[in-house]
Amino acid sequence: MTLIKFTRIFTLNKTRAMITKLTLTIDDSVIAIAKKYAKQKGKSLSDIVENYLMSLTSKEKKDESISPRILKLMGAIELPDNFDYKKELTKGLVKKYNK
Repeated sequence: MTLIKFTRIFTLNKTRAMITKLTLTIDDSVIAIAKKYAKQKGKSLSDIVENYLMSLTSKEKKDESISPRILKLMGAIELPDNFDYKKELTKGLVKKYNK
């Protein structure tokens, strides 16, 4: 296991804001793979970790704000337990585009 310390410095409106350091304990093999991935993407490992954490928290925010119209639709239709939406979607697309 290796400890990784991240320090992020951002420029916001031409002023520098220091973001808190974070120390993570991650398996060496995971770090090696992650560094290779970051290099291929042209990003720092800190950027990737930060973006991942931001995506996790943004998904939670999206789930919390479901439109009232959508909430009214929830439970409006009951489907059998063995309903395969991919199969039905495929049938619909075949019907639509094979005219």
